[in-house]
Amino acid sequence: MNKKTTIVSLGIILFLALSNLAFSSEKSKGKNAVDQSIESVRKGTIVLTGKPGSTVKVEQLKHEFWFGAAIASGVFEGNTRLSEKEIAVYKEKFLENFNAAVTENAVKWGNMERKRGDINYTTADNIAQWTAENNIPCRGHNLYWGIDKFVQSWVKDLNDDELRAALKKRGVETARHFKGKFVEYDLNNEMVHGNYYEKRLGYGITKEMADWVLTGDKSAKLWLNDYDILTGNRLDDYMAQIRKFIKQGVPIAGIGVQGHLHTDTFSREKLKEALDSLAQFGLPIRITEFNIPGQRSKYYKNRSLKMTSEEELEMAKELTDYYRICFAHPAVEGILMWGFWESSNWIPQSSLYRTDWSATPALEAYQKLIFEEWNTETTVKLDKNGKAEIPAFYGDYKITIGKKEVFISLKKDEGSKKVDVKNR
Repeated sequence: MNKKTTIVSLGIILFLALSNLAFSSEKSKGKNAVDQSIESVRKGTIVLTGKPGSTVKVEQLKHEFWFGAAIASGVFEGNTRLSEKEIAVYKEKFLENFNAAVTENAVKWGNMERKRGDINYTTADNIAQWTAENNIPCRGHNLYWGIDKFVQSWVKDLNDDELRAALKKRGVETARHFKGKFVEYDLNNEMVHGNYYEKRLGYGITKEMADWVLTGDKSAKLWLNDYDILTGNRLDDYMAQIRKFIKQGVPIAGIGVQGHLHTDTFSREKLKEALDSLAQFGLPIRITEFNIPGQRSKYYKNRSLKMTSEEELEMAKELTDYYRICFAHPAVEGILMWGFWESSNWIPQSSLYRTDWSATPALEAYQKLIFEEWNTETTVKLDKNGKAEIPAFYGDYKITIGKKEVFISLKKDEGSKKVDVKNR
């Protein structure tokens, strides 16, 4: 771990300690510790200067924090069971609700190269083009996946030398093809739960795989990604694996943790404890694959079950609490749902929209958080000194004075943004 990472880690540890003290002292007051942390972690200051008495409108357009979702391949593969109208509505609802994306299946090796040498980039290219056109950062999920059942049979049939060559080809050529299109990749998915390639080729193969990807695109950002971490069940294993990879020199850009492995509720304490533990590495964290209810719920076992009205309301509350805890944590930089429409979601009951695109209570709860409670929009009058300071969530803004508009970004790593509206 380098000096910069160590300093960041110590800073996060200090913040977490102060957060825990705040929780103890503030839980009996009106605003709880989670909301206090959100105010502290997610807001900076827009400093306006100009003519005294001027009226200025400040309007948030987009969050810096990732509120995203997985993009279904069926919407972009060209040959689909979905109608043109369904595809159009899917894209419209995505843009209404999300500011970040991840490919659900399009980049997976098993999907792109089912037969050796027959590589299909089309669906992933279509997704990358659409997200770029709409200014949406997109994750490439995933470059490798060493869970035994997801390794193609033709890959398993290779001898060790051929396997190493195939892994190198996959890493170099895929990264080269998508250079500049995906802001980050999951390197080798779910290695805590299975690593076929390490079993075949030995301890150092993960470092080699990362190096091959960087040969194809030296700017590629490589993330880890695994499940059953935020429940606490495999947290220690994940921590040990991360330490091993850091020691090996694997270039880890961030830590991905899936949000699937709960029931129709989740442990608030375990979630926060897991995030606190992972934050010690000083790396950004994303909740990469979120569903509520999750894989240990009755709905995963029976995808045709219908929720009662009471269960839908409870789901909305669970989603709200999960998002609050994650948004409040200083190390977390985003949360991405693993599906939002009932007709294109592996756990249909966890969707924001029903098959007919009618809204669920979960959608209403989600939108209330993102676009109301965590949104900055205000009109102010500059004081006698021609100044106003606006506490504001980090993100992109439109500032209007009279008929003039200026667009700015308030970034977390800067903390504040000065805007002179005098000559606008």
